[in-house]
Amino acid sequence: MSKIHYFLILNCVFLFFGKMTAQDISIQQNQTALIQPPYLKAGDTVAIVAPSGILKNRNDEVQQAVALLQSWGLNALIGKHVFSQANHFAGTDDERCEDFQNALDDPTVSAIWCARGGYGTVRILDKLDYTKFKAHPKWLIGYSDITALHNQFHNEGYQSIHALMCVSFTKDLNDIKEAIDTFKSTIFGTPVNYTLEGSAYNRVGIANGLLVGGNLSVLHTMLGSNTSIDTSGKILFIEDIGEYKYHIDRMLQSLKRAGYFENCKGVIVGDMSKLRKNTTLWGTSVEQLVLDALAEYDFPIAFNMPAGHENDNRAMILGKMIELKVEKDKSVLTFK
Repeated sequence: MSKIHYFLILNCVFLFFGKMTAQDISIQQNQTALIQPPYLKAGDTVAIVAPSGILKNRNDEVQQAVALLQSWGLNALIGKHVFSQANHFAGTDDERCEDFQNALDDPTVSAIWCARGGYGTVRILDKLDYTKFKAHPKWLIGYSDITALHNQFHNEGYQSIHALMCVSFTKDLNDIKEAIDTFKSTIFGTPVNYTLEGSAYNRVGIANGLLVGGNLSVLHTMLGSNTSIDTSGKILFIEDIGEYKYHIDRMLQSLKRAGYFENCKGVIVGDMSKLRKNTTLWGTSVEQLVLDALAEYDFPIAFNMPAGHENDNRAMILGKMIELKVEKDKSVLTFK
C-alpha cells in the first residue's frame, strides 16, 4: 500500500469517527459480542454451588437436579458447602466463596449451576478472582439473586445463562417442562427463540442489542458499584417477586435517575410475581406502572416474557445479541 493510499484511508477513518458522538462510540463498544463459553456435550461436568441462601431441607431438589444432568450424559459435582448453614446463608461468606471460586478455577468444570438464590451473592462478589476462569471459560446458570453474578460475568466480558436452579424442581417435572426443555437446549447450544403472548400494554417497535438484566431488586442494589452494568445499546430484561408496586416504581425511578435507560434499546418485562398489597393502593396495573416510569423514552417494551419466579422460567443467554420485535398481538425475541 502506498503512503498516499494509507493517508487517504486514515483520513476517511478520522472523518467517520469525527462525525460520531461519544455516545455513538460508547454504544458500539457495548454492542461488541461477549465471549461465549463452550456449549456442553456428553461427558462434561456441571458444578452445583450455593452462593446465596440456605438450602435447608432441599436435598431432594438437588438430587433431582443431579439425576437430570446424569440423564443428559453430564457429570455433577456438588460443592463442599452447598448444604452448610450459617444463619440465613448456605455457609459463611468464605465457605460460599470457596465453593464458587473452586468451580471458577476448575478446568474440568464446564458450567456452574446455582442451587438457589435468595440473598447473599453480593457478599462474595468482591472476593472472586476470574484469572483461571478466563483460561477455561464456563457457563454461569441461575436467576434471582444470581443476577449479581450475571452482572459481574457481563462486566468481565462473558455470556451467562438466566435459567432455573435446583430449587426450581417440583415433584412432577411436567410442571416445569418448558423451563427444563429450554434449559437443556440452551446449555447444549440448540437455538431457542421466543414468541411472547401479546399485551395491550406493549410499546411497539424493533430493537437489536445485547440482552442484559435479571432481577430488578438486584440490578437496583448494584447501582453505583463496579458490578452495575452499562445498558447503552442493550436490551434490558427485568423480573421480580414479593415487591409492592411502589417499590417497583421506586427502583425504576432510581435506575432512571442514574441514567440507566438513556441509551437503552429496549425493555423486556418478565414475571412480577406475588406482588404485595399496600394499605394505600397504587391505582394501576404493574404494566402501566412500567410504562409510566419509562414514558419519556421511545424504545420498545415487551411484556409477558415467561421468565422469573414462576414454574415456566424459560432460559435466556445474557450477553448475547438479540432482535426484539414488539407488536400489540405478540413479541418475538430472536437470539442472533
